[in-house]
Amino acid sequence: PPVTYPTAGVDWPVGSSQTVTWDTSEVPPGFTGTGMILLGYLDNNGDYDEHLDINDPLARGFPLTTGSVVIVVPNVPSRNTYIVVLIGDSGNISGEFHI
Repeated sequence: PPVTYPTAGVDWPVGSSQTVTWDTSEVPPGFTGTGMILLGYLDNNGDYDEHLDINDPLARGFPLTTGSVVIVVPNVPSRNTYIVVLIGDSGNISGEFHI
C-alpha cells in the first residue's frame, strides 16, 4: 500500500514518536499479512540506492490492514533525504523528509 505519511519535507526530531500511515483502500478484504517499516535515505549523486536499514526495522509484525503504526525516530545523522519503506504486500516508499 502507498505510504501517506511522512510526506516530502517533513521534519522528525530524533527520539520523537511518529505515526507512519498508508492507504489501505487497495488491501484485499480478509488479507492477513503483516508489514515492516524500514528507514533509509537517498543519495543526491544520481544513484537510486535507498540505503535501507534492514537490520533495525522501525516496526514489524503489524497488520497491513491497520493503516498506521507508531515508531520512535532513531538517533541517526541529520539529512534531508530520509525515506521510510513499507514492506508487506509490496514495498512502498515515502517522500524524502528530514531527521
